[in-house]
Amino acid sequence: MALLCYNKGCGERFDADKNNQDVCLHHPGVPIFHDALKGWSCCKKRTTDFSEFLSIKGCTRGRHSSEKPVEPLRPEVTSDKGGARESNGQEIIYQGPKSAETLQKERPSSEESKTKLPAKVSASLTQMMEKLEISIKAEQEKKESQAVIVGTRCKNSGCHTAYQGKETDGEVCTYHPGGPVFHEGYKYWSCCCIKTMDFNAFLDQKGCATGKHSWIPKLDKKKVACRHDWHQTANQVVVTIYAKNANPDQSYVEANRTVLTCHIQFEKDKVFHKDYHLWGVADVHQSTVNMVPSKVEVLLRKADPVAWGKLEDPNHKPDPDPSSSDSDRLLLTGGQEEARPSWDIDDDDISDSDEEWANEMGKEEKKKEEEEEDMPPLGS
Repeated sequence: MALLCYNKGCGERFDADKNNQDVCLHHPGVPIFHDALKGWSCCKKRTTDFSEFLSIKGCTRGRHSSEKPVEPLRPEVTSDKGGARESNGQEIIYQGPKSAETLQKERPSSEESKTKLPAKVSASLTQMMEKLEISIKAEQEKKESQAVIVGTRCKNSGCHTAYQGKETDGEVCTYHPGGPVFHEGYKYWSCCCIKTMDFNAFLDQKGCATGKHSWIPKLDKKKVACRHDWHQTANQVVVTIYAKNANPDQSYVEANRTVLTCHIQFEKDKVFHKDYHLWGVADVHQSTVNMVPSKVEVLLRKADPVAWGKLEDPNHKPDPDPSSSDSDRLLLTGGQEEARPSWDIDDDDISDSDEEWANEMGKEEKKKEEEEEDMPPLGS
């Protein structure tokens, strides 16, 4: 009985008793279809016509084979997109992305407590901070070498000691190395994070670090704007703040699932502070911060693998800033008084030349009136 050979490229019938080692001419490789070219992986011949591809003669000789090759398993395709299917005895459940309405209903509250994100500082930034600290320390020692007036208070935050003489320099200074933080009614120092709502209790908090007294005023910090950008991948959102030489000890990044707070101190005295109300929901426990000399990167892990339309939620309406006191305004403006608008001029601000011009114009008007009175009436 004649049998059918299932070797690729052969397809002839053969007699099992006459099946020798070199009677079958076939292709041991697999078919390849690439850039409109068709061929076999075992030989180099290629063609664009499918009929010619089928008629390509085999490149290897061997015995005929009557065994039918096993076809690869294909997944079962049905029109039921949301149902459950079984493949090889395992249940597979297909679930599409959540709608915008569902995400908005499930959105967490922005009032949740925030978590400080772990920061990874590069070695190059650490070296830069060491050099910067040496230069600042040398400048500070130069200022401290000058005479200090008796009664001058220590400039370190949280220390209330007054200078009484050289013996005061030998005392231990207990102070707060961090900066003050005012957020959601709470007041605390970024170094020890002991929160309180009473301003006097905040001022009376004992320092958490010890060192030497500082009698020279420190460089005022200026709250400035800073260029920032963002991009996203399938699983995370990256917020980039282009702050050069950011100070890791004086900077912090906090976040909950919908709000990101960035406080970056850079270039000695500049401070960038911003709250981002996020478009989507973040997984805070898997989010980190990378700090390098040229920028600060915040890597937010997405809670849901969906694309964000924007970085910030367009539906969020920022609360109006409460009226601040004069001291708060000075703190935000870096110790400088607010500039008065040019159109706000008091009467006392008029110069002498302006007054002379007004008097001259008045005299001319009065002279014209007198000349009109002296003119004879018409027809006389």
